[in-house]
Amino acid sequence: MSGIYTVPFVAVAVTAQQDFFEVVAAATKQLVIIGFGLSQSTEVGEAQEEGLSLILKSGQSTSGSGGSAPTPAALDTSNAAAAGFACEVNNTSKASTGTILTHYCWNWNVRNTPWDILLPEPMQILLVAGRRATLELATTPADSITLSGYMVCQEVG
Repeated sequence: MSGIYTVPFVAVAVTAQQDFFEVVAAATKQLVIIGFGLSQSTEVGEAQEEGLSLILKSGQSTSGSGGSAPTPAALDTSNAAAAGFACEVNNTSKASTGTILTHYCWNWNVRNTPWDILLPEPMQILLVAGRRATLELATTPADSITLSGYMVCQEVG
């Protein structure tokens, strides 16, 4: 489990499209996106269900803004070396420009919570040194949704 980290955000009111997660591999290491998850706590009593489009992309050369930069948490607490990769969450200005690849697209019904994705090894995204990736909310919610989430990444090298 060495080199595996989670990037979390907790109880964020989401009202706009955004990058839920933005990760950038360190200059001297590769970064593997292993999985991620989202859950919400406000839409449980709603009469209407809401579907949101989520897109996993890589290759953006310009970082997003408007969010925060959490400290990645090591899963192996006996060897809790600081992560070398950079991360941001809930950027309301999305990462852009560059040679952008769309790897995966999903439609998430927010009443089906939690939403957890574990990518099997052949489907994991490998980011070379300095490459950026995002998990993007591509639709605007109809109303404010309180979301929590995490991304699991492994530094290699």
